[in-house]
Amino acid sequence: MLIDSWGREITYLRISVTDRCNLRCVYCMPPDGINLKAHADILRYEEIAEVVRVAAQHGIREVRLTGGEPLARPGLASLVGMISVIPGIQDIAITTNAVLLARQAEALAEAGLKRVNISLDTLRPDRFERITRIGSFDQTWAGILAAERAGLTPIKINAVAMRGVNDDELLDLARLAQDHPWHVRFIEVMPVNNEAPWGEGLPNSISAYMPMREVRERLSVLNLEPVESENGAGPAREFRIPTGLGRVGFISPVSEHFCGECNRLRLTADGFLRPCLLSDQEISILPALRKGEPLLPLLQEAVGMKPRSHELVENHRPVSRCMIQIGG
Repeated sequence: MLIDSWGREITYLRISVTDRCNLRCVYCMPPDGINLKAHADILRYEEIAEVVRVAAQHGIREVRLTGGEPLARPGLASLVGMISVIPGIQDIAITTNAVLLARQAEALAEAGLKRVNISLDTLRPDRFERITRIGSFDQTWAGILAAERAGLTPIKINAVAMRGVNDDELLDLARLAQDHPWHVRFIEVMPVNNEAPWGEGLPNSISAYMPMREVRERLSVLNLEPVESENGAGPAREFRIPTGLGRVGFISPVSEHFCGECNRLRLTADGFLRPCLLSDQEISILPALRKGEPLLPLLQEAVGMKPRSHELVENHRPVSRCMIQIGG
């Protein structure tokens, strides 16, 4: 088993399959974009599957595919199919902006995908375009409905709560869980190399930050009832709206961090194992992959590097990559 220095069993691998994205969300990508990696420097699908195969032999049971935008990389269903047949893997999911999901949902489900998390920070088309800089609300909404038809459930909606951006919509977003069997989860803005100005009329990341306790207070009119968390259910503290069909969750990586229960390891698109989202520590696995060298020692080294918790209160924050280059 992969067990870190603090006794946490690592069972969850998040894999960024690309550093490319078809949106430019203000909290995720710098205004000037990023320097994209050359194709040769990105892990091939067969290489990703090999990492998962070795990791599954040592306790990894859940895989989440992220980006950038994972659906922007051609043939993602083929990777899902490769991973779905690896012994020990019990769950495969993706995090997506859903712009391309309507045309891919059925093929992904047939390949073995179980669930989707979909980023949706607003229900207003004009605001959606402003937050994403170029996106279409209608395309994302169509992707959500297509995922539901394909059985990629429960649908999880990820909304970053931002003061001065979408805090006037928190109630409307939460009510999606009243009318649909969806899990709406509010997330704090995370300081992952996004301090540059977001654009005219928008706050910066520091001003936009809202702690989850404030978000919960804003939603008190819904009379939320706590839901007992399931084993391995993830970092969200979940509630239900009385008579509602879905759930409302709160993820507080900054104000009330859940590091003590962290069971995650991350693999970047360019082949680095990253033990903690909010730390710049990482080790390269790509050379070993391409030389056919053993991967287990590198997995063990990365797990051994996992900190007890992030150090944001000490103002230690990641600066080498922005969120789009890590995958969240």
